[in-house]
Amino acid sequence: MESMKGFALALAILLVGSMIPLGLAETNSTSSATESYTGVLDNGTREMVIAGNLIEKLQRLSKFAEEKIEPIKDKLPENSSILKNYELAEEFKEKAVSEYEAGDYYNSILDSLTAMHHYKVALSALKEAKEKVQDVRERIKMEIERMTEYFRFVEKTIRLAERQGIDVNNLTGLYNGTKTAYKTVLEDLKAGDYEKARADLKVAREKRALLDQELRRVREELAYANADKIVGEFLERDEKGIEIVQKAIEVGQEKGYNVTELQERLDAFVEVYDEVKSLADQEQWEEALRVMQENRKIIEEFHRTVEFIMRRAHEMELQEKLRDVRAFLSEMWDRIQKDTRALRELRGEGVDTTRAEVQLNVAAQELRIGVELLKARKPVQAKAHFVIALDMLHRVEEFILVHS
Repeated sequence: MESMKGFALALAILLVGSMIPLGLAETNSTSSATESYTGVLDNGTREMVIAGNLIEKLQRLSKFAEEKIEPIKDKLPENSSILKNYELAEEFKEKAVSEYEAGDYYNSILDSLTAMHHYKVALSALKEAKEKVQDVRERIKMEIERMTEYFRFVEKTIRLAERQGIDVNNLTGLYNGTKTAYKTVLEDLKAGDYEKARADLKVAREKRALLDQELRRVREELAYANADKIVGEFLERDEKGIEIVQKAIEVGQEKGYNVTELQERLDAFVEVYDEVKSLADQEQWEEALRVMQENRKIIEEFHRTVEFIMRRAHEMELQEKLRDVRAFLSEMWDRIQKDTRALRELRGEGVDTTRAEVQLNVAAQELRIGVELLKARKPVQAKAHFVIALDMLHRVEEFILVHS
């Protein structure tokens, strides 16, 4: 029993500071002086001194935990680890105080340490929960920000379809419902009700899924009404895509890489491309568009291949630029401002700059998100957004170059 008491006292001396938050660790000069003399006191007196110091620190820790947990207590689920450990801590604290007042210093020490442990677990869980809520909040905010451009795209599709005489009543209704649903989520976030925001986000995503289906139907109908333009853009854009993949294959062969799969994808796409081009040369636009739709999988796979190649190139470029983050961000904002002026001039000359403007807005948005993630010390996630921003800027500047 004596050895057990000795162990408990030694443990108390070692842990008395480490069991509480840093902000609560200060002690007054009297208690510090008292502790420095514990080595010359008998065991009973030492127990009393240590128990008294622990009770003092425990009361301060209890008040700290109360300020953090009591205001949100009613919002926590019954099985919450925060609530469970907080209640246990309170029980052991009351027990430790009663034992101290009754002169049972040994058990008061043990129960004080146990109470401190549970307070620490509760406060750590609370901190982790807050970080998770913040992370969820940021992800939801980003999704809502991305929806801004999506809604503009839907609005543009509705206007184009109306001019072509296509029925858009269902599309308009789904658009208004989805937009309202996302607005509700944003209001939840502003009110700080994150649980409701998550539930309403699920509803908003379901509405968007229905909107996506109707949007595809209207876009397909719109496509056939503008088959000549769509086919022409496909041939012009993907001629450059073929060149990009061919160049990647050449570089890969020079470095000794296996490019068999890349070559197979290129050959399959070129076969489709040549067929579409042949029909376009004969002005059989709808038939050419039908070939594109029948071979959508091959075309999409080729586009993903081109995107991957371009993404790798941009990542390498970005890696070089990010050696000086401030210089990179300054350069990106300068390019965005310059491209904004150039698109304004082209629009004044009668050039349709809609797509390029959307891409430029996406670049600016992705750059802003990346900056916020850097501030949050999440460089890996930030880099992914910077890559998209850089890619969008390249596309905008290619458009400007072609039409200047």
